[in-house]
Amino acid sequence: MGDQQLLERIACDPKVMVGKPVIKGTRLSVEYILNLLAHGSTVEEIVDEYEGLSPEDIKACLLFASQSLSSAAFMPLVAESR
Repeated sequence: MGDQQLLERIACDPKVMVGKPVIKGTRLSVEYILNLLAHGSTVEEIVDEYEGLSPEDIKACLLFASQSLSSAAFMPLVAESR
């Protein structure tokens, strides 16, 4: 599946989750899925937990996040101590 096809699985609608990017047809935000992955959930566990979700939906979340961050500038979250 190509990048464009994956990204078509993500929707942003001001009427759904205050416009946060979500997996199309759900109220599962990209942020929520990334948080699950960051805290150790596997793709299989997430797909099993949410009926109708597919591994491609998870890949779409990762690609969306990657592309969203590609042109962002960052400031340190914590000041470095010397």
